[in-house]
Parts: sequence; C-alpha cells; structure tokens
Amino acid sequence: MNVRRLIPATAVAGAVTLGLVTLSACSGTSDAADKNSAGKLDVVASFYPMQFLAEQIGGGHVAVNTLTKPGVEPHDLELKPKQIGELGEADVILYLKGIQPAVDDAIAQAGVKNTVDATTLTKLEEHGTEVGHDHEGEEAHEGEAGADPHIWLDPVKYAEVAKGVGSALEKADPDHAADYEKNTEALVKKLGALNTEFETGLKNTATKTFITTHSAFGYLAERYGLEQEGISGMDPESEPSPARIKELQDVAKKDKVSTVFFETLASDKTAKTLATDTGLKTDVLDPLEGITDKSKGHDYIEVMRSNLAALKTALGAK
Repeated sequence: MNVRRLIPATAVAGAVTLGLVTLSACSGTSDAADKNSAGKLDVVASFYPMQFLAEQIGGGHVAVNTLTKPGVEPHDLELKPKQIGELGEADVILYLKGIQPAVDDAIAQAGVKNTVDATTLTKLEEHGTEVGHDHEGEEAHEGEAGADPHIWLDPVKYAEVAKGVGSALEKADPDHAADYEKNTEALVKKLGALNTEFETGLKNTATKTFITTHSAFGYLAERYGLEQEGISGMDPESEPSPARIKELQDVAKKDKVSTVFFETLASDKTAKTLATDTGLKTDVLDPLEGITDKSKGHDYIEVMRSNLAALKTALGAK
C-alpha cells in the first residue's frame, strides 16, 4: 500500500542483505526460549505504538528495542545494518504492516519465528481524505482511499491489538505467561477507560468536523461520530491540490470549523497557510507515531488525553 513515499526497493534490499550477512550464524536463533544476557525476552518493536504495547504488557520480563527512534518520522525510516541485525536476533518482533515499507521488507527476510503483525489482530478499514458518518460509501477525494493502518488511534481497536500481543508474549515466554496475561488485562482496562472518556467528551459538540494535515484519525472519527477532513491524505508532507484547498475552505465555512490541526513530526506550513486563508486557529492533534520532548504527554495514554482536550476545544464540546 502506498501510504507514504516509498523507500526504493533496491536500497532496502541492499541494506537487508548487508544486515543479514552478519547474521548468518544467528538468524535462526529466534527460539522462543532464548533470552538475552539479562535473562529477558528480546522484543523489537517497529515504532512507538508497538513499543508501548511491548513495554506495558512485557513489564520487567522484556527488553524492548524500537527501530524508530524518538523524533524520526516512522514512514520515512531507513534501516541501518545494525538495526536489521537486531531484527534477526530478536525473540519477538512486533510491527504494523503498511506503515513502514523498509521495515516490512526487512522483517520478511529476518525469519524470526515469533513475528507479530498488528494488522492481523484487528479489522482494517478503507479510509480516504474524508472519513465520517456522513461519508460512508462515498469515494474518497484525490485517490487516497486504501486500507488505513492507523488502528492505534482508536482505543477499542488498540485494545484488540493489545490482547493479541499479550497472547504472543505468553506463547514466546510461557514461564511468565501469567504476568503477561495480568498486564494485558490491566492495559485493556486502561484503554477501555480512555474510550469512555472520548465517548463522553465528544458526545455533545457544536460541530462534528475537524481538519487535519495528516489523515491518520479515520478510526477515531468513526468511533466517536466525527468527520475527519484531511488536507493531503495519508502523507502530511504532500501538497494538496488547489481544488482540495477550495473544498476545505467551503467545508470550514459550512460546518463551522474553528481549528486546523497539524502534528509534531511533520511540517505545519500547509496547516498554517490554510488557517490564515480561512481565519481559523491551529493546534496539534498528535498521531502518536513517536514520543518526543514536544509531545503533550509522556506516553500513549497521556497524549491521547491531550488529543481529546484539543478536539473538545476545537469542536465546541458542551
């Protein structure tokens, strides 16, 4: 799926080959019972949403490494041979297919037994530039429709993924299965409470429409009866067409939109230009692809609550 600009396949293949050459002696050592020197299960997470699940569920029994370091735009990640080496030596790999093409290719060649693709743990839906209860069944603008991988921004779907990750860790490390099960239940409970906060907070609003540079919030919009209008679809770095800008100006006026949202890991230029042209405010709606010192919170739960507060303000929650 062409979610973002793709890293050239030749570059990926070359990096993977280089990385796997160094692993010829250990690429088959991903036995579930194998632990690192500290006696912990080695878990490699592709990016922050997978890292958070591994840490919350694994607790003290896992050592989690993430391929996408803080501040790096995950879709544009280029893997180094050392990172590919970490993949081949992992006991468990957690990733989300369709977000990072370079990671998808490297994982496919790493051959780790306990490899978990989060997209198989819940149901994906097709979303385009527009997502919302009024747009079901319509064709998306500018050819952006496709399987939307941003499942973690819906607490309900994220909880489904958490359960699958918990089961995978139990299978990989049966000696600590009871702890993984307990931690999974605790996390699912937290996500359930977060879902209730969103349901309550967004139930009565002056408008249901929000405009964002990054069309990452389709699942969130559908879950809570909102309408997402993406400026440039799945890729916040791409330039919207003049026709799309005109559409958004009309939508903002018709639906009484107050705010144009942008994210911390991508340029806010387009959002600010549209806001200036339409007399709107700007604010951050974080797609939670990474946590940095600019994030409005220290972890997934805190940043999602910040997103809720921003949406309540922008939508005129009563």
